[in-house]
Amino acid sequence: MPDHQRADARRNYARILTVAEEAVAAQGADASLEQIARTAGVGSATVRRHFPTRRALLEAVSRKRIEALSLRARELTGEGDSRDALLEWLSDVVAYCVSARGLAAALTYDGYELDPMYENSCSASLEQAGGPLLDRAVRDDAVTAGVTVADLIRLAVGVVLATEHHRDPATEADRLFRLAVVGLSPLRGAQGVG
Repeated sequence: MPDHQRADARRNYARILTVAEEAVAAQGADASLEQIARTAGVGSATVRRHFPTRRALLEAVSRKRIEALSLRARELTGEGDSRDALLEWLSDVVAYCVSARGLAAALTYDGYELDPMYENSCSASLEQAGGPLLDRAVRDDAVTAGVTVADLIRLAVGVVLATEHHRDPATEADRLFRLAVVGLSPLRGAQGVG
């Protein structure tokens, strides 16, 4: 009987996640958890058992995208100019957040990061992946010392959230991100955005 319950729970989880991915893609981070439960054919309590918080659901929905961004960071580590590699990765983060509704919300910090129970696994994964890119750029004096990957993720998320209702959010987010980059590297700031 317990094996049957585990298999049933796995099926429920997969069904809820599939429905949630579609709902978040269509409605963004505020997709109705109750509607997700109804569409998945389960009760609200079942959704909350698998995903105790909205953030947990958004993180699960965003997991594949976070893995792709982490892989991209590893590919860029050690490639070409350290500043260019870091900025290329951050541009990818911005572009993914614009195209994947809910990803920016999954990356936001809302005060829970101090409680390990509510650790933001999406942000933690990106911080770990982007660390070597940033470390190399700082060692090369291409980025100001003291900047953290968490700072850069917050910057990317802020730009995405500020432009999500713009007529052309992708173009506007890219433009604002590049504008912010000028301040990232005082040594090159006067030369424009690279």
